[in-house]
Amino acid sequence: MAYELKTKVNDVSVEGFLDKVEDEKKRNDAFEVLKLMKEVTGEKPKMWGSSIVGFGTYRYKYASGQEGDWMITGFSPRKTSLTLYIMPGFGRYEELMQKLGKYKTGKSCLYINKLTDVDVDVLKTLVKESVDYMNKKYNSA
Repeated sequence: MAYELKTKVNDVSVEGFLDKVEDEKKRNDAFEVLKLMKEVTGEKPKMWGSSIVGFGTYRYKYASGQEGDWMITGFSPRKTSLTLYIMPGFGRYEELMQKLGKYKTGKSCLYINKLTDVDVDVLKTLVKESVDYMNKKYNSA
């Protein structure tokens, strides 16, 4: 049986989801990131699963033959931190990362406690460069 991804794009209201973020500061930060990503991507935000706001899509295929669609970038206001999804990871962005401020990373996740911990202009550049990279790699005709 083929593995089916649980996190799929759906029609839940992005603003409705963000309005429910309990912590006011995190909610305000989430709306700022929403604005930043709308501006950078030119895409309409969509909910992916129950807690991720995503922008754009690309089709991936693993060596195993498994394939699917995923967002080009996105974010989620988690309880512990604001999580931004930078799909190509951070290896190619070392210089930007040094200027970003206070954060932690996972493979493709950027964890920020609050937006004031980072340089928003650097964050915007990081998101733009990663989106451009993903579009060139996966969506160029």
